[in-house]
Amino acid sequence: MNKANTLELLNFILESIKMIGDRFEDIGSSDDFMYDADGLMKLDAISMRLQSIGEALKNIDKRDRAFLLEVAGKNYWSNIIRTREIISHHYIDIDSETVFMICDEKLDDLERKVSLMIDKIMGSEVR
Repeated sequence: MNKANTLELLNFILESIKMIGDRFEDIGSSDDFMYDADGLMKLDAISMRLQSIGEALKNIDKRDRAFLLEVAGKNYWSNIIRTREIISHHYIDIDSETVFMICDEKLDDLERKVSLMIDKIMGSEVR
């Protein structure tokens, strides 16, 4: 594993999660995405960041799947990478309810897992 590159990708994921959180802050339901142009802009921006997170994880998975599996099972990572595939190739099928659910229920757990991976890399560099 190229630790520096993996660390860069993991930090990018954390930055993206923070940006999603900032954009999601005023969204109280999936309908808020569809209410006006501002909501649609947030839906698009959040979707783009979700796509980027999936791409970053896909790159880590290609290089060192075992590292990801130290933190969560294959299905966990596959679901995130599949979300990236849907956003990339089937954007018209994206629905605001799914994006809302991801932001509301899934990102905190991903943030914890990514932080744990960063800690693992940083801990191994100290030795």
